[in-house]
Amino acid sequence: MSKPSSSRLTPSAETSPPRLNPDLDAVCACSFGGYPWDDWERHALSRGLDAELAGLGRLLIREAFNHGWESWLQNLCGWSDDGQALLDFALRAPKTARRQWEILMRTDGLRGDYPSPTAHWTWGFLKPDARRLLDELGKEAR
Repeated sequence: MSKPSSSRLTPSAETSPPRLNPDLDAVCACSFGGYPWDDWERHALSRGLDAELAGLGRLLIREAFNHGWESWLQNLCGWSDDGQALLDFALRAPKTARRQWEILMRTDGLRGDYPSPTAHWTWGFLKPDARRLLDELGKEAR
């Protein structure tokens, strides 16, 4: 009896990260479940990253690309090194990674924020936690 083939959604024992190709044509040629961010999530799970944090990282990589975040921020979100630094960061400091990634998602790449719980998202406005993150990441980007 042969072993059933594994689903692409099942984490594999890969040792190297998947190739993140920021080329629009390459991304548009992908099929459901086979986008670069999906591959990164499977790789992160195979490396032992918590499923919820791997899912958040997947969203971060996707949004950085789909929403055209600034190039330094796209690089931070994995597009310059196939997501290896992003994964290393999440494995090393999961609480800090979650906090930073949630801020990046909430602010659409530090472009705007919600001034209050009842206000609409506002372009150019950043809450103090997002301004601190921008300062922190700005220093790292230099």
